[in-house]
Amino acid sequence: MLNFGRTIPILRIFDESKAKEFYIGFLGFTIDWEHRFAPDLPLYMQVSRGGCVLHLSEHHGDSTPGAAVRVETTDLGALHAELASKQYKYARPGVEEQPWGSDMSVKDPFGNTLTFTSRVTTSDGEMTARFVGEP
Repeated sequence: MLNFGRTIPILRIFDESKAKEFYIGFLGFTIDWEHRFAPDLPLYMQVSRGGCVLHLSEHHGDSTPGAAVRVETTDLGALHAELASKQYKYARPGVEEQPWGSDMSVKDPFGNTLTFTSRVTTSDGEMTARFVGEP
């Protein structure tokens, strides 16, 4: 039987220190590993937080700036409070209610958008959607 594994997006970055300030310092990810083919060549690294894994690349052919990634969270309110408490100079994301749940979007320094989302679920844990204006 065919199965697919975890999806790991590759996001384009241009500046290692800005990437680390944003992903590690602000969003709270951990660096799992870093790779360069030589000391003066572009960085490729993996960062993670919980079950979310991202690859960040300075290589020009790996990705295009302006990508968008959705990351499901179990407690969007707690994440919002955590990020707000950091008083990050370049982003103060807010939570928006959507028909499918709550979203909080933030752009990284390279134009990539990460949207953290909390699904609307029923009492039995099934995902549901609601129409805009519905309680």
